Amino acid sequence: MILGQRLINAILRPLIALFLPYDVEGVENLPSEGPVLVLMNHVNLVDVVLPGMFLRRDVVMLAKVDLFRAPVLGLFVRAYGAVPVRRGEADLQAIRLSLQVLRRGEVLVIAPEGTRSEHGRLQRGREGAALVAALTDVPVVPFVQYGHERYLSRLKRLRKTPLHVRIGRPFRFLLRGHRRREELRAMTDEAMYRLAELLPPEYRGVYADVESYTYRYTEPWPLVSKVEVQCQTAG
Repeated sequence: MILGQRLINAILRPLIALFLPYDVEGVENLPSEGPVLVLMNHVNLVDVVLPGMFLRRDVVMLAKVDLFRAPVLGLFVRAYGAVPVRRGEADLQAIRLSLQVLRRGEVLVIAPEGTRSEHGRLQRGREGAALVAALTDVPVVPFVQYGHERYLSRLKRLRKTPLHVRIGRPFRFLLRGHRRREELRAMTDEAMYRLAELLPPEYRGVYADVESYTYRYTEPWPLVSKVEVQCQTAG
């Protein structure tokens, strides 16, 4: 699956650069090893491959089960190493698979909104990602992309669409283990506010009041550089 993902990325990267000239900030914020949960906003089909292209590690994506049933797209998501999830219901199998990915020390990517917005503005997040994070206590990295919400209409007119990718600093949830539904709801909204921080105001959607929001359920996850690790080992 990793080889399939790398091959697809190698094919798509020059096409993305040609039609969606991009700029990326914050790639250094992804921990270089160990399990990581990446939370991303979901605008359209293009951003399904963007974490795998711009993060410096192989990733495992959650994708709705309908995509696996599509004749051509199904082959693509399987080759990319995606994990199927049933949208709109409590999918315990997807939760179990997500926990397995993180326990193997891999990078798991989840779109908490659960469905594409098409317009690029944040929709309300769903609680599944917060549950996975609480059960594993792994670093959570916010990943957003914006500017490409109208790429198809521009492409038809042979016009390029600037794409912007922002990767935020990792954080962790203060509440861990199995939590009540209302706690998961609050944790989810707080995580979505961390995505909103990385977006221009016009893309923040239902989390537009981020500048006045007070964080209560998360804290920064310390990033340790290789130099610091070497110094600690030498000491």
